[in-house]
Formats: sequence, structure tokens, C-alpha cells
Amino acid sequence: MPDQEANSWLEKIQQQRKGKLKIYIGMSAGVGKSYRMLQEAHTLLRNGVNVKIGYIETHGRKETEALVEGLPVIPRRKVFYKGKELDELDVQAILLLYPEVVIVDELAHTNIPGSKNEKRWQDVLDIIDAGINVISAVNIQHIESINEDVKEITGVEVKERIPDKILQLADEVVNIDLTADELITRLKEGKIYDHSKVQQALTNFFQSEKILQLRELALKEVAGQVERKVDHEVMAKDRPWRHEHFLACISSNHEMAQNIIRKTARLASYYNSKWYVLYVQTPKESSDKIPLAAQRHLINNFKNATELGAEVLQVKDNHVAKVIMEIVEEKQITTVCIGKPHLNLFQVILRTNIFNQLLKTLSKNDVDLIILS
Repeated sequence: MPDQEANSWLEKIQQQRKGKLKIYIGMSAGVGKSYRMLQEAHTLLRNGVNVKIGYIETHGRKETEALVEGLPVIPRRKVFYKGKELDELDVQAILLLYPEVVIVDELAHTNIPGSKNEKRWQDVLDIIDAGINVISAVNIQHIESINEDVKEITGVEVKERIPDKILQLADEVVNIDLTADELITRLKEGKIYDHSKVQQALTNFFQSEKILQLRELALKEVAGQVERKVDHEVMAKDRPWRHEHFLACISSNHEMAQNIIRKTARLASYYNSKWYVLYVQTPKESSDKIPLAAQRHLINNFKNATELGAEVLQVKDNHVAKVIMEIVEEKQITTVCIGKPHLNLFQVILRTNIFNQLLKTLSKNDVDLIILS
């Protein structure tokens, strides 16, 4: 299987000189993502491809460390931070050496302050832009738009995340799958963590029901990526394609805005479509009338939306629905996403003429309205 995958990848990178991205996804640590990347690197090397290891994280696993042998490794960049010497991916060295394929592990990694880019996924985009092909890996819990789902399953909020747009940019997304029993067996055998940490892992993260739910998320994510590729690359040739444009309408309510952004990002990712985030600053929400904390949350939501691939639109106006109608027509929006109104929706429709106008505008333009819980 690794040989077949490597040969398929080899065909793709030979067809076009622009850098391509392949991502291995797993439901958790220890499923074998790094191991599979190294297997593929060996196959490519045997086929005469100039492949190098830019960054690999073995986590002290003997099987993985053994596979690094015989592969050309680009030395990591040494950085001093808070009195410690730390290692980082050396992007400049990769660009100078210009291999055909480079392995870059830990896609969700946050770079040391002072680095050119804040995140490793941004480094990978720089490498691809230079025309170098990248093979990388990430766990399902690091994908931005399903972060809340993962938090509900595991009880842990993962801080290091990648925007969904990175998966959309990938030419191949491959799921590394294991059953819950296989993963727990690997853990007990000391193949994931040191034996001293096994019992704690079994008590916390590595519980069968949690693994099953994460596995389902990983399988759905990769299946969705494949389905979207089929839709756009195969079926779109045979029939006209409606280009979806999503509009997420947010306020300064931090939690509701977060929810709307995340769910709209998920929809836009599914349809591989352009999307916008609209914030209408009414006089009630002027900077001198809302707390500084709310302003900071709003800026963070704008940043989060941008990282997820949205274009953020900020408009000062007293009439929110009017602005939505204008943006719908200007940006050719096909779906508007709003939060659940505080009042009963039907009361809003009956009492507010402008909302009625909004619904008529949406209907006239064949635009869907989604009210997110």
C-alpha cells in the first residue's frame, strides 16, 4: 500500500511543477502518520526522487526512528528562546536546497516567537509557493472548524489548530485508520508513549468511546474531501455548477459569533466555496459603547475568520438587514447564516418590516437562509 501511494503521488508531482500538498490525517497520536510518511519517502527515494526530511517528530518511537535512517535530513534551525535552545523547521534551508519533495511533520505546530511565520502551516504554504512538493501530517483534533466537537468528546480544548482552507488546498488527504482496540494495544505496548505515561493516557484520552468518536470525525472529514474533489473535478465537467457564496452575519456577542464563524466555515469547506463574514457596527456597538474585552474578542473573531479562509466585511450602519441585502447582491451570496434570534423568529418577522424586506430579497435572489443554533 505505501508503495502504491508513493507511485500515485509521484505521477502527480511529475505532471505539474507547481508545489503540491499531501496531508496524512489521523484520529490521534500513535496511529502511524509519521511512520507512513517515512515509508513513502523511502519509496520516492528508490524511484530517484530528490526527497528530504524537513522536519519529522519520532516521539522516541523506535520503529519510526529506524525509518529515518537512510533518508537525507535537512538540519533544523536552532533558536534560543527564554534561555533554552529549541529546534524549528528551517524554511530557508529547504528553499535553498530545493528538493522535489520535502517531509514536514506536525502541521499544526506554533513557531517560536520571532519566526517569520506564526504557524508551521504558513511555512508549508511558503514552501509550496516556491514550487516544492510537501507531505505533511496532522491529527483530526487540530482542524479549526471541528475544534468544538473535539472539545465535547475529549473535554480538552486543543490550542494549536490549522484552518480548514489548508485541507481544501491539499491535492491529497489520506486517513491513517486504526480500530480503537488496535490503538489501545499499541499504547499498552509502549509504542505511543513511555510506559510511565500509559495508565494516565488510558484514564484520560485513550478511552474506547472517545477514540471511536474521533475516528468517526476523521473518516467523515476525509470522505468529505474526496466527495468534494469528485464533485468539482469530475461531475462539474458534465453539468453547470452553481458557485456557492456564504455570508456569516455576526455581532459583538463573542460566543455566538464564534459559533456562526465555525459553522459557516464548515459549510464553506464542504462546498469548497468562497465565504464572507459581515459585522455591522450599529451606534449601539460603537467602540466607546462596548467593553474593551468585547472589542478584543471581536478582533480575535475577525482574525479567526480570516485564517479559516473568509473575507471579513466591516460596515458602520444603523440598519443591519439593509446592509445584509446590499452585500447579498454585491457579493452574489447564495446562503446567509445568522445566529438564533433572541426573540421567536416569527415574532421578528411579524414585528419588523425590514426583516420582511430581507426575506423577500433573499427569496428574489434565490438565497438560502440558515439560522444556526
